Amino acid sequence: MSSKEQEILISGLSVLGLSESHDKLDLLLKFVALIQKWNKTYNLTAIENPLDIMTLHILDSLAVLPHLKHGKIADIGTGAGLPGIPLAIYAPENEYVLIDSNAKKTRFVQQALLELKLKNVSVLHTRIDQYQPEQHFSTVISRAFASVSEIQNSTGHLLDDHGEILAMKGDPSHQELSEIIGQYVVIPLQVPGIEARRCLIRMQAQNNKAKTWEK
Repeated sequence: MSSKEQEILISGLSVLGLSESHDKLDLLLKFVALIQKWNKTYNLTAIENPLDIMTLHILDSLAVLPHLKHGKIADIGTGAGLPGIPLAIYAPENEYVLIDSNAKKTRFVQQALLELKLKNVSVLHTRIDQYQPEQHFSTVISRAFASVSEIQNSTGHLLDDHGEILAMKGDPSHQELSEIIGQYVVIPLQVPGIEARRCLIRMQAQNNKAKTWEK
């Protein structure tokens, strides 16, 4: 890992107000190295430049940390383990289940979890509509997975009574937002090194009628 990559990561963590502990920094750098190592074989991401991986994947994932409540979290369409693995490194008090229907990607994530020795994360190779968890989740998070209405419609059975959905997005259209049922709020995200608009859409599942949900 080059000094430039470490510099970008350390600077980005500082901007996000996150600690630069040696252990956490080391885990993030190892994770990026694993993505680079296995990307060609497993087709994990179209982004190959390690500097771009730092900003567009790692720092982008960590930008949602202030909006993540404690509990059991499902990362749906996790792909290469994003945002689940960076979040698990920086918020280890939570339990994470990383879900994807692509077998190659879940094999990579499983290998990454073993090499990074993350004990608070598990991975599932399944379709969301086929997954029936024994214990419901407090949060479902997704990153570049589907439209917000599709996420809302397909994840209600995963959430507990007060559960919420966090959809990481670029610049959602008015049409996409108009299709959300019930309450939602769009939270702007400032990601170090990314000029394009990024936001977090926080909403209820379609079948979640909990009155205590707040914007």
